[in-house]
Amino acid sequence: MAGFRSLAGQVRDASNDRALRRHSLRRCLERFAPYGHRATWYHLCDRHGIGPEDRGCDPLRLVAALEELEDARGVWLTYERQFAERRRREKHDGVRTPGWAWSGEAVVRCADPGVRPEGALGEVMRRLVRALEDERPGSACPVCGEAEFLWLPGTAREPWYGPVCKGCGIVVPRPALTVTVAA
Repeated sequence: MAGFRSLAGQVRDASNDRALRRHSLRRCLERFAPYGHRATWYHLCDRHGIGPEDRGCDPLRLVAALEELEDARGVWLTYERQFAERRRREKHDGVRTPGWAWSGEAVVRCADPGVRPEGALGEVMRRLVRALEDERPGSACPVCGEAEFLWLPGTAREPWYGPVCKGCGIVVPRPALTVTVAA
């Protein structure tokens, strides 16, 4: 099973045909898809002029989409390392409940793949990380600033359960919101 970096190398490899390069980019999303697989794919296609079903798309567009994905992944991996270090210190100090830990493939899950935040993935990830690291949770979406949320039906164990921002469509992580909004 190929890892993210190996697949990224296949996207960049000019000796590979266009279909393989596109397929490798899609497989990168199996390793890191911040909005969920479909929503992240549609985001990259929209931002870089790639037809979602185009198997012969321009390799330069694929590489540009990959670079955007790698930037966001770098932001998230840095946050994960810092979280792990902080968590080790907290465990040493006897803190039993972690602040917020990422679970699943989607970091900033979009409730609807057709509704996603504006801007580059890396910038969205930076806004989210700032909100998660801030000790004072806010009352608005950390990504777009919208203050109106809706709740999708479900149970707390489902990955899409939580407050959905009416502005950008993400399921906002509860630690980024005040108790009155997240409840």
